[in-house]
Amino acid sequence: MKSKIEEPQIIKPQLKTFDLTMIVVGLVIGMGIFRVPTEVAQKAGVPIVFFAAWIIGAIVSFIGALTFAEIGSRYPVAGGFYKIFSHCYHPAFAFMVNWIIVMSNAAATAGVAIMGAEYIAPILLPDVAHATAMPIITVSSIAILYAINMIGIKVSAKLLNGLMLIKLSMLVLLIAAVFFVRGEHSEEIGLVQNNSSTDMWKALALCFIPVFFTYGGYQQTMNFGNDVSNARRTMPSTIFYGMTIVLIIYLAVNYSYYKVLGLGTLQHTTTLASDITGLMFGTIAYKLVSVIMFFSVMAFVNVSVMSNPRIYFAMAEDKILPSIFKRLNGKTQVQEFSLTLFCIFILLTLFFMSSFQKILEYVMFFDSISLITAAAAIFILRNRAKKSGEPIDIYKMKGYPFLPAFYILIYMAVNISVLYANPTAATWGFILFISGLPLYYLIKFVLNKKI
Repeated sequence: MKSKIEEPQIIKPQLKTFDLTMIVVGLVIGMGIFRVPTEVAQKAGVPIVFFAAWIIGAIVSFIGALTFAEIGSRYPVAGGFYKIFSHCYHPAFAFMVNWIIVMSNAAATAGVAIMGAEYIAPILLPDVAHATAMPIITVSSIAILYAINMIGIKVSAKLLNGLMLIKLSMLVLLIAAVFFVRGEHSEEIGLVQNNSSTDMWKALALCFIPVFFTYGGYQQTMNFGNDVSNARRTMPSTIFYGMTIVLIIYLAVNYSYYKVLGLGTLQHTTTLASDITGLMFGTIAYKLVSVIMFFSVMAFVNVSVMSNPRIYFAMAEDKILPSIFKRLNGKTQVQEFSLTLFCIFILLTLFFMSSFQKILEYVMFFDSISLITAAAAIFILRNRAKKSGEPIDIYKMKGYPFLPAFYILIYMAVNISVLYANPTAATWGFILFISGLPLYYLIKFVLNKKI
């Protein structure tokens, strides 16, 4: 029995191009697009800033996707986002970044699950108190997705494909509202006017926090480097296809929000999908939209549950986590222990959630640090390739080094914006980040002592 446990664990490719493309779309399109535009409208104040933020966000995210496509092509491994830090910097730094990312991902996933429960609770449990119905539905949903993911990654991928089609259908409906709802619904009321260019630039910088939260997620595609055949070619193409779908949808749906509701209404509503479909079809659409929104949430939660355990696999491969974290079920290709632990993290954070805006700021502080340093790895990898020789079938992005540098500078602006908007979030985020260093050496010491 002991020899079987200690055998090397190998992830076998089981995902196809369409599967990974849907994973890219699923990683990016969570519940943010149904909630975050309200935050952006509040910070923007005027239409020109609102649309500028989304357009700049689209351009920067596409540049980021191409940057990570090359990084993933040069270094296609399971848990790629962790491996990049370890390979290009130091395992201690990799641990510091990733232990925070895993927790913030769990918190973000829990927050999204709660938002989904808000939609479905009045339908499933209409006679149960809100405070009781919410945890029942949220915990049950996560438990069901946990059980499905335990069956195997192929089954989970098929579920994701189905849920993503439901979510994309909802977004198409919201976009179509432009053609069916008359112009009087787009009247702008109660706008906060920015009277100077300085105010507009400040507003734009603050808009970057929610905008990039909504666009984020594509970088986690590198966690599936060993789950696809010929990753050097497949990963860049799937990131390109997936992000193209995302960018078109995001720009179109935000135009629809503005055109149908008006920026003034958009600033004060948190139920965008219900509001728009109500204008299109009346109150009868409420229940249908609630069900669709719930399944849209489950698509995001499912892809998060699929992706994050791969980070544990990579950390265990580098022997900074116990080997149990990379143990696979040979038949299902599921990291049963890691999957279970991540779902436990999600459930634990359900009891410590703060407001949506505070969660957003904490998550973006962590994400901006990790994305800046991860994107900078492209310079390190290219420099090493010059010395050792370029692989034949490598993907190389155009616009290097200017586009990656531009991407890094923009995310530095996001980090500064978080510091300006919520100094407490930035302070605690920095403390948690630094605390990862002694934790890394403590774990290393314990593991080496056991050996």
